This record gives sequence, structure tokens and C-alpha cells, in this order.
Amino acid sequence: MAEESKNCERQAISRRLYEGKILNLRVDDVLMPSGRTAVREVVEHKHAVGMLAVTDRDSVLLVRQYRYAVDEEMLEICAGMIEEGEDPLETAAREMQEELGIKPGTLTRIGGFYATPGFCTEFMTLFLAEDLTSSVLPQDDDENVSTVEVPFADVPRLLTDGRIRDSKTFAALSWLMAWKKLKPGI
Repeated sequence: MAEESKNCERQAISRRLYEGKILNLRVDDVLMPSGRTAVREVVEHKHAVGMLAVTDRDSVLLVRQYRYAVDEEMLEICAGMIEEGEDPLETAAREMQEELGIKPGTLTRIGGFYATPGFCTEFMTLFLAEDLTSSVLPQDDDENVSTVEVPFADVPRLLTDGRIRDSKTFAALSWLMAWKKLKPGI
């Protein structure tokens, strides 16, 4: 268990500026341990899952999709937000069927992280997806993704040449490289 920080900030005043479909924005005045006050802008974002889909052909399945906020086409692991009342494992299986057209036989939690803890509450749980079979669900109306199969041998180059610019994908593929180093022959 983590030791409680002595540097905690306490909320004094909170103002909600925006409420949206996937995020809310609030501005908090906080009291710092020193007695001073500070302003914190907080994006409240739904929690999410990311799935590293590993095939039996020594490759990973990624999605290519355009991201409006950065005006870039990105290469990413399959991911999605956890809906109200949905278990993260259910979300993972549903998103893989929508985005990749596959269903995982096995989902193993490999870690989790806050996407941008300086201002956002989003927590992403990463899963290793194996034993893949074809199973297609319709993509969301606002998505246009395509599947890209990447051989394990190409993963280090993707990470080092800057083509992976998405944090969840960078984390998942880095984990994969470490895992493969620890378990050669997998």
C-alpha cells in the first residue's frame, strides 16, 4: 500500500465549467500544505481499457485512425471507454470486436496508468489479448478505424523512429518488448 503523502492539497472551491459526453471540466481552488492557494484545472474523464492483441503469427494487431484533436492519423492499440455499469473485461471484448473484428479467448491484465495525471482523471487498464477468433460488431458511428498487423520484429523500430506517438500504445508495446525478453520463445 502506498504511503499517504504529506503534500496533499485540499479543495476549497470547485466550479464545473463544462459537462460533456465523455468528459467534464472543472476548476478548483485548492489549499496547499504551505497555506497558499492555487488553481487546478481538472478534466474528469471516463476510465478506459487498452488491449494489446497478440496473434499466433508472432505479431500484434493495431488500429489506424485519424485523431481530430491532434490532426494526425495514429497507429494505436485497440482501446475504449468503460461504459456505466460495464466491467473492464466486457469493455475490452466489446471494443476488440468493434475495432478489430476479433474476440479474445484470453484477456490478462498487464497494468494500468493515469493517462495525464497533471490535469486528467482518466485511468487506463491495459490487457494482453490472446487466443483471437473472428467476431465482428459494428463500429461506433463516429469511428473509422482499420486494422494493421505488425510483426514482433518491427515493434522496436516503431517505438524508436517516432511512429508510435500515443501513450497507451507506447506503454503496451514497451511492455511487450520487456515481456518477450523475459520469456524468449513466446
